[in-house]
Amino acid sequence: MKSRGPFCIRNAAADTFAMVVFCFISGMIIEIFVSGMSFEQSLASRTLSIPVNIAIAWPYGLFRDFVLRQGARVSHSSVMKNMSDLVAYVLFQSPVYAAILFTVGASTDQIITAVTSNAVVSCGMGVLYGYFLDMCRKWFRVPGYYQQA
Repeated sequence: MKSRGPFCIRNAAADTFAMVVFCFISGMIIEIFVSGMSFEQSLASRTLSIPVNIAIAWPYGLFRDFVLRQGARVSHSSVMKNMSDLVAYVLFQSPVYAAILFTVGASTDQIITAVTSNAVVSCGMGVLYGYFLDMCRKWFRVPGYYQQA
């Protein structure tokens, strides 16, 4: 399931594509429908998030792979993989998300609500993102992924 070497260009491309698409859609839904941000604030946040997500996508993919390996040391079950995806997503994304919201001028209450909501929703989002990332890695033919059925 892991790539051959840390500098696989296909891996970086797949991780970047997955993060930009997933975070744009999920972030906008949370910001507008849960946090009460205006469409304009959310669009500004999501637009700012694109270069940020491009910059953090591959490091996140490496961090996620590390967390998955640590979880596999405890158990190889699908429940442990899902828990590892959840932990990786929340630990890595929450501080980044708070910084983006602060930068676009969200209020402290909006930031706390959005980040807290995102952490709660991440119970499902982190797992969904893990599946989406795995699927993108297969689409991009990342070594170790595309051979799997």
